[in-house]
Amino acid sequence: MVIELETARTRLRGWRPDDLDAFAEMNADPQVMEHFPAPYSREQSDALAVRSQQTLERDGMGFFALEIKANAPDSPAAFAGFVGLWRVPFEAAFTPAVEVGWRLPVWAWGKGYASEAASRCLAYGFEQQGLSEIVSFTATQNTRSEAVMRRIGMTRKPDLDFDHPWVALGHPLRRHLLYAITREEFDKTR
Repeated sequence: MVIELETARTRLRGWRPDDLDAFAEMNADPQVMEHFPAPYSREQSDALAVRSQQTLERDGMGFFALEIKANAPDSPAAFAGFVGLWRVPFEAAFTPAVEVGWRLPVWAWGKGYASEAASRCLAYGFEQQGLSEIVSFTATQNTRSEAVMRRIGMTRKPDLDFDHPWVALGHPLRRHLLYAITREEFDKTR
């Protein structure tokens, strides 16, 4: 059983088979995947959805399917990508750590959905999962994601910026910025 989290305009829930087509379309979109080494194949997209569901079931946290509620303005579809908490699966100076992350289709950008849902995930991570700190990271060029990190109260940790081990040496997206927030810092933002 996967817990559901809600905000005024969003629902974070487990994954359903009818999410997979929209998820694959989003992961194949060059604009959405601009700050990744390459768009995902259908197989890679489906595998991420399956891993996300398994992680939610096993750990009580992971990347939730993001659904925009019917009462939200300008919502052409209910499924809107993912937002959630994920244990960082590689070694770096800041690991072990839990990351808050998101990926939304272009139609959902600029409406505050990522910030709203990510803030709800931070609250869940600190209050229900007992986390003391949550991180987030992105390629140095990804100013949109960096803006979300700042909006949800995270602080840049330039001394922990890193070269992503899953991005090839010399690739322009290899360098990543690290942001973090502690439970105490989060409590002050509320």
